[in-house]
Amino acid sequence: MDRRSLYDGLNQLEHEMQKNLTDLVSMKETLLELVEKNTTLEMENERLRERIRQIDEKKSPVFDERQELSESRLNLEKIYEDGFHVCNLLYGSRREQDEPCAFCLDVIYRESKQK
Repeated sequence: MDRRSLYDGLNQLEHEMQKNLTDLVSMKETLLELVEKNTTLEMENERLRERIRQIDEKKSPVFDERQELSESRLNLEKIYEDGFHVCNLLYGSRREQDEPCAFCLDVIYRESKQK
């Protein structure tokens, strides 16, 4: 191999290594950005999961109580929520301004709370 081709080969190798170094630096910067975004998203995801857990904890007592009701009591509850009395005293009459009725609530939830 003559000196000229050796010099040209080394020169070409140097340019390729510089290009590879530039590519490596660019990939490193991109990787750093991705890691930062990933960390941010993981933190946000954890906050959202915690918020969902808080919301579920607030809803769960009502949900558990409703699960214990029989189908007929669920139907009475629906009628009551639609604004009608389900108690023996005023059955079928409209609840004025949807005021609560202790007798209706006792009819709906009485046995489910005794279990």
